[in-house]
Amino acid sequence: MGKIEWAMWANEQALAAGLILLTGGIVGVAGQFRGWEFAAYAVAAGSLVCLLEYPRSKRSKGTSVGRTGQYCFTVCVKSFGPVTRNYYVRAVLHAALCVPGGFMLSTVLGCVCLGIASLIYLGAAIRGEQWEPILPRQPSAKPTAESIKSPPSNPPPRPPAEMRRKRADDLEAAAYDNPLPVTANE
Repeated sequence: MGKIEWAMWANEQALAAGLILLTGGIVGVAGQFRGWEFAAYAVAAGSLVCLLEYPRSKRSKGTSVGRTGQYCFTVCVKSFGPVTRNYYVRAVLHAALCVPGGFMLSTVLGCVCLGIASLIYLGAAIRGEQWEPILPRQPSAKPTAESIKSPPSNPPPRPPAEMRRKRADDLEAAAYDNPLPVTANE
């Protein structure tokens, strides 16, 4: 059984937490709840977390599937270098960002989820994981096989080449040669 990549779980958790925090902040600001300033903070913090967590990290083994349109976010996150690559930094950042969200009811759930993501990132950092960008693959230089360039013209099942119908104007020449003798049953 393979090694668990905790950062993948933390990434999904933190992105969900960022969205929940953002939504709770929007509700708090739009409703002008008491302490709506914390909700305004939650909108900014949730947006930052979503921008940071949208690009997935490359897996250590196997295939890595990025999110739709993550390339521009990957370039932004990659530009900050070791600050965004290190999961200790992300754990501390998420822990610090989630604290003010605990002072308002509409942002508490996002705060708790972000705190959990912070703990998962801490576990990933302790195990030595770090963020690696998923970059687009370079097109392979392998030539395509001849069979791929010209697909079969008749649908399956296809008889072997020697048994295929012969194209001829003469009906006798176009007929199949039956390898078994055919006799009338009496």
